[in-house]
Amino acid sequence: MGSLLRTDARARAELIDVTSYDIALDLDRGSDEFGSETTIAFSCREPGASTFLDLDAVSIESITLNDTAIDPASVADRRVQLTALREDNVVRVVSTMRYRRDGEGLHRAVDPADGQHYIYGMSFLNAGPSIFACFDQPDLKAPYDVRVRAPQDWVVAGNGAAEQTAPGEWTLATTPPMSTYFVTICAGPYAVERDEHDGIPLGIYVRASLAEQLAEQRDDLFEVTKQSFDYYHSLFGIRYPWGKYDQFFVPEFNAGAMENPACVTLRDQYIFRGAHTRTQLLSRANTISHEMAHMWFGDLVTMQWWDDLWLNESFAEYMAQRTTAEATRYTEAWVDFGISRKTWGYAVDRSPSTHPVAGAPAPDAESALTNFDGISYAKGASALRQLAAYVGDDAFVLGVRKHLSDHSFGNATMADFLGAVEAASGRSLEEWTHGWLRSSGVDDVRLDVDDDNGTITRAELVVEPTTDDPTHRSHVLDVAAVTDGAVSRAVPVHADGNRTPVTELVGQPRPALLLPNSSDLTWATTVLDEKSLASIDTELPAAKDPLIRLGVWAALLGGADTGRIDPRRVVEVFAASWPHEETASLSDTLSRLVRNLYPYRLVPQQDSAHSQALLADAGRQRLEVVEDASPAALTAARLIATTSTDAELLARWAADDGRPQAAAGDKDFGWSVITRQAELGLIDAAAIAAAAERDDSMSGHLSQLEARAALPTEESKAWAWEQLYGESELSNYEGLAVAGGFFAGYGETDATDLMRAHIDRFFAQLPSVPDKFGDMAAEKFVGAAFPHRATEPSVAAAARRAIEAPDNSAGVRRALVDSLDRLDRALLAHERFPTTAARPSAEG
Repeated sequence: MGSLLRTDARARAELIDVTSYDIALDLDRGSDEFGSETTIAFSCREPGASTFLDLDAVSIESITLNDTAIDPASVADRRVQLTALREDNVVRVVSTMRYRRDGEGLHRAVDPADGQHYIYGMSFLNAGPSIFACFDQPDLKAPYDVRVRAPQDWVVAGNGAAEQTAPGEWTLATTPPMSTYFVTICAGPYAVERDEHDGIPLGIYVRASLAEQLAEQRDDLFEVTKQSFDYYHSLFGIRYPWGKYDQFFVPEFNAGAMENPACVTLRDQYIFRGAHTRTQLLSRANTISHEMAHMWFGDLVTMQWWDDLWLNESFAEYMAQRTTAEATRYTEAWVDFGISRKTWGYAVDRSPSTHPVAGAPAPDAESALTNFDGISYAKGASALRQLAAYVGDDAFVLGVRKHLSDHSFGNATMADFLGAVEAASGRSLEEWTHGWLRSSGVDDVRLDVDDDNGTITRAELVVEPTTDDPTHRSHVLDVAAVTDGAVSRAVPVHADGNRTPVTELVGQPRPALLLPNSSDLTWATTVLDEKSLASIDTELPAAKDPLIRLGVWAALLGGADTGRIDPRRVVEVFAASWPHEETASLSDTLSRLVRNLYPYRLVPQQDSAHSQALLADAGRQRLEVVEDASPAALTAARLIATTSTDAELLARWAADDGRPQAAAGDKDFGWSVITRQAELGLIDAAAIAAAAERDDSMSGHLSQLEARAALPTEESKAWAWEQLYGESELSNYEGLAVAGGFFAGYGETDATDLMRAHIDRFFAQLPSVPDKFGDMAAEKFVGAAFPHRATEPSVAAAARRAIEAPDNSAGVRRALVDSLDRLDRALLAHERFPTTAARPSAEG
């Protein structure tokens, strides 16, 4: 299947304009296929010319252009050739399509809890033609009329308001003009909660088996939705333009969510079926605000081509953090952004796959997907935050308003957006754009300080690019002086060169900790001076401001990631300070980051058991100082459940005996314990099957797949291998579950040699993954299945060979490059900080 070339898209857009789409879908033909009839009206600027239509069908019953038949057998490589065009044209296609199980196109999932079937449409990035015939590129917008036939007990929704006209028959209201990749249909026996705000009808939909949970959580969901609407209406000065606003929480969704106008789809893990933390609620709120921001920036005004996809996502990412922090109860959103989203983005920007925020080449549609990453989201959002600080927030907002107003229901480019901000601010952004958007890499920022008898005599902020790119990047940031956890002075700095004097610090007492980027305003690796680094054991737990603690953690994590700081030091600081961390975002995310990236990865194999035991012990210490029923207790219990080697404790917790109250009765927590038991070889397949019988939910089904794959036995690995690479037909989520369990526990059991024997086989099988699980899921699959804990040079060499293999897709190669970079960083850490003598276990 070929990916649309930019040159072809440009030529088609110069030739035609699309007037309207009329689509009829028949979803009542069984569980494998559906009917699709599409009629498209379009005009041509050069009568007599030719173009093409995009179509990915199982079979084609008929094609007519201006009432003249086209032979369906002539369709090749997803293209219908349209010749001898008139000034005004109508093309009609009657076809049969296949339901998909890879999270793209029209995805059909079965809920094991009740056997019910659910459908949702995911037309992004180029999956629209597997639902309906179309001119599939973002700059050929048109209004849509859609009719749907479905089983009579189903509800149907889409981009236009749906009306049931007869049993099983639905007609959707005509939409305003929109791009093909936003078209969606959601259908099935969904449960729904409804509300209204400011004249906008609101709907939230879930699988029937989650109806009870939705009823419990609806107030929080609607509250965030309404607060986001109010904030954006005030900020943008443009009313929401899409009529009603539905949010479908759907199964087996590849992304976090998709911004389909008036019918947003979100992964249904956001509807918590059991215990959850404030950080999980914040993440959900942020996603709701993110997708709503797209209703203006992305949907109302859409990029002209995929090379500006970053701007859609960067803007929504920035606006979501801003909205969540200023309009909802989750005022710590920027702290969460710093520890979760920026940490993700920094890892990408330090890797060989780094690229500029903007200007990355996208010669075809699929190539854009390889740069759909932490740079597009977190770094781009950080750049926009810097832009607002650079030109002033009022000018930034005026520029956004002008951009949205000038290009409503149309398409625009990065130059259009920056031009609007320049007009509003009166400042040239040419140098700023080059530094922030057209160069790659993470600058180091540090303070160069002299003192005399404890008094600072000279202080300079030093900015050092870490790549060969000599491009200068300005930074707007703060520098904090901290002693005994209190900020004695915070100095705003506008660094326009490599060295910027910080005169406000001169003559001041030298504090225990000098922290650049103390408000986390800029995108940089903070490098602490020796005195400041030595102070963190006391200053980190004493710091009252969560932004200061975030800044210290960013310096520690960045230092370990770049080979400056011993990863064991990070684990030790975590063990000492984490039990007393009161900000949920820091507590929850740090526990996940440190347990996933440090023992058996950045920490050498011989020291990993001790490091992992320190983490489990930190969890126990945390349980001693928090309320037993609190979300903080749940986070601590999760840390223990995923790091402990205490077979007796794990057995009791698996049986729901003696758990902290926060985790009592929680099935998802129970599965995390069972999976840990499986990794360590403490249970067998029969025990996992028995647990699955007690939990027939979709979550339970996926968890038992992961746990079974994690069992360190030859039989279980053979089963998992057949599931992944044999003839079995797994969905995208089922494949990810099995892949995530396969190499789990590597290095912790006697089965390490058994797992090592599969590593070369894993790399050899990767070319088959996109065909089995889809392009979007394939990248996630590689990240889940990669033997991350096999920190051995031979594994790095095998990964390099796989990257060079010509039969691997671009997405698979990109995921391999990122996974290899993490492995290379671990090998570098092992070289710079060799293993120590054997240590006693901290767990007893």
